[in-house]
Amino acid sequence: MLSLPLSLLLTLALLLALVLFAANVGPILTGAHWVPTPFRTVRRMLQLANVQPGEVVYDLGSGDGRVLIVAAREFGARAVGVEIDPLKYLWTRLMIALLHLGDRVSVRRANFFEVDLAEADVVTLYLLPKTHAKLLPKLERELRPGARVVAHEFELPNVRPMATDEDVMVHRQPFENSPQSK
Repeated sequence: MLSLPLSLLLTLALLLALVLFAANVGPILTGAHWVPTPFRTVRRMLQLANVQPGEVVYDLGSGDGRVLIVAAREFGARAVGVEIDPLKYLWTRLMIALLHLGDRVSVRRANFFEVDLAEADVVTLYLLPKTHAKLLPKLERELRPGARVVAHEFELPNVRPMATDEDVMVHRQPFENSPQSK
């Protein structure tokens, strides 16, 4: 049987506890706890947004990168993820490398409020309503006319979607009925 000194075992236990803390509590402090979007819903989001080959899809709070991977592999899009959590960021980088998608998919470890969205044709969101409210002025300011924002579960506040399907809503810039566009 492998015998390790007690001090090493305690050090390893402490490191594991810190990793688990950072992975589970850290995101709550920096935004929202991560809940992965089901793959079926990811596909519906991208279909409803009418993502076309060559378009640029941004996923804000990209988590494990599933939206990016599906956008690139199934829709022919170029996908950019923005993820603040270092573990999810590293996981996504690993998946991009393993799936050989580096020419079409990238992920940035950043706060999405600080990332320029001007090149996006489509922006995907699965964020809390209060985050949508804070994000709306940035979307209106940075997205060009015709860009689409597709939200899962929570709609953009005071904005009428151009299309809906169950818990997925698509909005087109300029946003109809938004406070900024009045």
